Amino acid sequence: MRFFTYFYEDELDQFFYKKPQEFNKYTRRETLAYGLGATLYMPATRPNIHQDILSNKHEGLTSMVIDLEDAVGDLQVDAAEQQLIQELNKLYAELQNGFVTIADFPLMFIRIRSLEQFKRVTEQLGNATQLLTGAVLPKFNSGNGEELLTAVSSIHTDQHPFYAMPILETSKVIQKETRIEELLNIKQIVDSYKKNVLNIRIGATDFCGLYGIRRSADTTVYDIAVLRDCISDIINVFQRRESGYVVSGPVWEYFSAKNRMLKPQLRQTPFRDRYGEEGLKWRKKLIDENKDGLIREILMDIANGITGKTIIHPSHIKAVQALNVVSFEEYIDAHTIIQAAAGENGVMKSEFANKMNEIKPHLFWAKKIMLKSQLYGVLNEQFTNIDLIKKEVYISHF
Repeated sequence: MRFFTYFYEDELDQFFYKKPQEFNKYTRRETLAYGLGATLYMPATRPNIHQDILSNKHEGLTSMVIDLEDAVGDLQVDAAEQQLIQELNKLYAELQNGFVTIADFPLMFIRIRSLEQFKRVTEQLGNATQLLTGAVLPKFNSGNGEELLTAVSSIHTDQHPFYAMPILETSKVIQKETRIEELLNIKQIVDSYKKNVLNIRIGATDFCGLYGIRRSADTTVYDIAVLRDCISDIINVFQRRESGYVVSGPVWEYFSAKNRMLKPQLRQTPFRDRYGEEGLKWRKKLIDENKDGLIREILMDIANGITGKTIIHPSHIKAVQALNVVSFEEYIDAHTIIQAAAGENGVMKSEFANKMNEIKPHLFWAKKIMLKSQLYGVLNEQFTNIDLIKKEVYISHF
């Protein structure tokens, strides 16, 4: 599995200074944590999931979550569990028969409702559990976290790793008077199981629901004040240099055009300067499809140190993954900083003569950039992330 499988080899050579590398669930955890990209959620009641995976229906997909929680009605739970077990057993049979390898599959997770459901489903899956990269743990909190991570760690082995992805989305996390204590308590639990935790996810929709808020396609999570403050504290606690985790971006809910009230969020200049009149037409197409809000939110995610994003439609895959590719300038700066970390220099001018690289303050950033560059790749100097987004990709609309 690799990012940008929809590019031909000569296109990869053209666009990339350092091409994206192969990865799968057996890749080292510290690297794999950056490899989820756009994580597509689909309900466990969806028919023929195994066929969608085998046929590579969603071009470019590298990670997916089969959802037994919010995407499944309360009266559908039993049927959803059986459907999930049947679909994964069909995939496992293909693997056992040698028709596919684990490298042919996206990273697959199940999102569970409760500890009891997790134990029930994994027990019924048996060896087919080996197909899964792990489990998404919604409503993760200081009360249930220990039990959930203990259950995950009981399945995890060096031969068949199985990871947890806790979702922070409860009232204690977003309400100001309990937030910091709750986050620190959660962090203490997660630290005890760090080798089993792949990344931390943010449940923006549940957070908004607690306040009767639903953001429009014109607004990002960073425009919603109560959400912005909470995300800031999650980053503060979970991305510290001494014990940092990869934090994934909240879901973008929109995938079709509608009338809008606010000004488009994509500047004309980058499109016009790069592609002229064709670029302006393409910008208009992105705006008409409400992709400008998604792109702006991804850029804000990245600016805040967040990597990857939950998505609910395959049309979002390309933007999330293209915007996370490391630029040539970022890569060279990061490489220079790491090389200089032996202590000979404290500060040095960037090779691009536009900034100062301070070795100690920028070293943690540089190491993260190098990890991202292994999976997403590094652009050639003359190309931008916009060039990758412009690549036409077939999108299945379910």
